[in-house]
Amino acid sequence: MPHVIIRGGNGRRHEVNFQDTEITIEFHANEKTIELVIEAQDDDRPWNKQRFSLINLSREAFEKAFAEQARMKSASLKAVE
Repeated sequence: MPHVIIRGGNGRRHEVNFQDTEITIEFHANEKTIELVIEAQDDDRPWNKQRFSLINLSREAFEKAFAEQARMKSASLKAVE
């Protein structure tokens, strides 16, 4: 069940729960930023009630997190061998 949870600057929690609805994911990147757009395919909802999440982060932070996950996965695969 895909969902996104963020905590705003004021400390309030915001959640987008996509439930079992089909979603689309768009990935955009340039030299400085990575952007993910996750949107539920809610054709029966009005446009102002559509569920979506827009995630924008620095490419440096994204690449660091991605590399760390790859290292962890590689280490766990080596442990199984």
